[in-house]
Amino acid sequence: FQLQASGGGLAQPGDRLTLSCTASGFSVRDYAVAWFRQAPGKERWWLASIARDSLGEYYSNSVRGRFSISRDSAKNTVYLQMNSLKPEDTAVYFCAADLTLLTYQTGNYYQPGQYNTWGQGTQVTVSS
Repeated sequence: FQLQASGGGLAQPGDRLTLSCTASGFSVRDYAVAWFRQAPGKERWWLASIARDSLGEYYSNSVRGRFSISRDSAKNTVYLQMNSLKPEDTAVYFCAADLTLLTYQTGNYYQPGQYNTWGQGTQVTVSS
């Protein structure tokens, strides 16, 4: 079971960037998938999760209304669309999947420990 994150790069403030998280070995439709980010010297921070099946999307207050998580089951990929980028969005972005269905039981989508499969991360740098 693997996740491959991609789509990062250099962006200017105000730009839009879409990250992709492509899964292999399992279907993203059947498990919760989340996006986290980690800035230098800071802890990994939860951004958003999309629940299994059509059970909903969840967002951190810090990005709600600006970031959007979605899923394309045909491509087995989860996306994170990031609008109105700010310099403080600069970080390494990780996607993660909960293959044990722990989030389904607890509802704690924001906790990194709920996810047991992680992608390698993709760097996003927002700078003018």
